[in-house]
Amino acid sequence: MPASAETPLLSWVVFVLAVLFFLALDLGVFHRRAHVVSFKEALGWTVVWFCVAMVFALLLAPSMVPSWDRQNTFEFITGYIIELSLSMDNVFIIALIFAYFRLPQQFQHRVLFWGILGALIMRGVMIALGVTLIHRFTFMFYLLGVFLIFTGIRMMLLGSQEVQPEKNLVIRLARQFFAVSPNFDGQRFVTTFNGRRALTPMALVFLTVETTDLVFAVDSIPAIFAVTQDAFIVFTSNVFAILGLRSLYFVLAGAIRYFRFLKAGLSVVLVFIGIKMLLNRTSYAVSTVLSLAVVAAIILISMLLSVLAARSDEKARV
Repeated sequence: MPASAETPLLSWVVFVLAVLFFLALDLGVFHRRAHVVSFKEALGWTVVWFCVAMVFALLLAPSMVPSWDRQNTFEFITGYIIELSLSMDNVFIIALIFAYFRLPQQFQHRVLFWGILGALIMRGVMIALGVTLIHRFTFMFYLLGVFLIFTGIRMMLLGSQEVQPEKNLVIRLARQFFAVSPNFDGQRFVTTFNGRRALTPMALVFLTVETTDLVFAVDSIPAIFAVTQDAFIVFTSNVFAILGLRSLYFVLAGAIRYFRFLKAGLSVVLVFIGIKMLLNRTSYAVSTVLSLAVVAAIILISMLLSVLAARSDEKARV
């Protein structure tokens, strides 16, 4: 097991401040006014965030962390690809949530922005807890490996998930303790309804997205621990994957039918990562470079098969 890079506190502070700055720039400048995000715009931002992540791994991180080496770069890229791949399933669930609440397209980016900000905080806490447990209790590493294998098999057997916000505990509590307006009020999460303060449907969408991300984080964060237990690498790769999730949503949401086998591919990825965790401290350990190649191949093959199947269906209907 390669040694983790020792990250100075200043590097953590600089990275978090930089992320907050770009988020403020995003909301205050690029998306100050609510508008429908086009496919072209979303694709452009997806490419931008991917390039920024690669620049960070290849240039910025080595200058921020003195002990950062090539192995750490491969660990970051592998972790980033794993987290980005697993977030694709989250994208389709978010699309179902937006459809369930009939959220207008021009307000979807605003919900994703605040949802992702909350996700970064939640994942930061979960990563800190996970790193601490793994370093203190060796058996946790193997337990997470078994958990990922179980999750991957379960995902494959269950197939497509249904969105049922009415069964969401957080939504039920929100409805119990707060009045809820039946109508949207622009981009506001809180409005006035029947003479008192009330949550808007947009607030319920936000709460549903947040709780959904929490469920997905339980699967995705353990997966990256198979690659590295360095808190800085785990956190930064998660952050870049989450930051790219907003634009990735607008790229993929309109093409769900072209990703029929993606969930199956993601389930295979989880099983593979789980097996890697169980073998990580044996003579049969899977290298980081090989892990990156296998994960990328699984995702690309599942996407290719999905596109071919969709085109075949379209030809059959003609």
